[in-house]
Amino acid sequence: MTDDAGAVDWIAADWGNTRLRAWAMSAGGEAIGQTTGPGVAALSGAGFAPALADRIGHWLADGRRTPVLACGAIGSREGWTEIPYRKVPCTPRAEAPPPELPCDDPRIALRILPGLCQDNPAAVMRGEETQIAGFLAGRPDFDGVLCLPGTHSFWVQISAGEVVSFQSFMTGELFDLLAARSILRHGMGQGGWEAGAFRTALDDALSKPERVAARLFELRAEYLLKDLAPEAARARLSGLLVGIELAAARPYWLGQEVAVIAGEGLAGVYGAALTAQGMPPASEDSGRMVRAGLARIRATLD
Repeated sequence: MTDDAGAVDWIAADWGNTRLRAWAMSAGGEAIGQTTGPGVAALSGAGFAPALADRIGHWLADGRRTPVLACGAIGSREGWTEIPYRKVPCTPRAEAPPPELPCDDPRIALRILPGLCQDNPAAVMRGEETQIAGFLAGRPDFDGVLCLPGTHSFWVQISAGEVVSFQSFMTGELFDLLAARSILRHGMGQGGWEAGAFRTALDDALSKPERVAARLFELRAEYLLKDLAPEAARARLSGLLVGIELAAARPYWLGQEVAVIAGEGLAGVYGAALTAQGMPPASEDSGRMVRAGLARIRATLD
């Protein structure tokens, strides 16, 4: 990793609602530095430019405008500036590079990629399309379904290099709300995991999704009456929420080739859930895929 601005050719940024992830990129396309920062939800208005400069300033050289390519919620209505969606079916990235945007810092040449939208059922994504582009750069003949879990998870049908359709679920956000802010928080561990508890809850939610609201309160009752272990409660909560997601997304994954694009933790959770249904998925790291997708855009700027 480097703090040498002279070694940095451009900067890749995945700026979502929850956090900013940015990488210093060499001319050869390698990540030579990494930083994180506040997400879009924590900022507003004139706060975006200073927040970006604060996190990447050590990679910027005076007298030079460094290309910064960004995707994610930063291009949403609540972000730096709203970038119009592209409507599916379409390729995950536009053929023409996005225009450069005004920035108060003369060292930054900022471009924000557009997200994708779908009319029926209504759905939008920002940032995930860039991960998809990165995935297809390595597997251009892929014909199947991509699962991209996160704060919001996406199930995406891919055919002939295009995003045909997709649907999103608020699974990650629901988990955070229930684990950290609901009555369940009192019995919820911050770490640890019981694979058996996850699998049992997953199977229960898949077979009887209409019972999930009741199963959630049972976590509270078992904590009070049976001293339910915090790590078991956390795993069961995850299993219930992932289970109802898989039940609703069944038309996407059943009988299809599936690949999961996520960080190590979520890749393991969704990989285990799909494997339990007889659908073991391929797996790719989300950070690597978003960098690969942004690198495709960077190549068009030269």
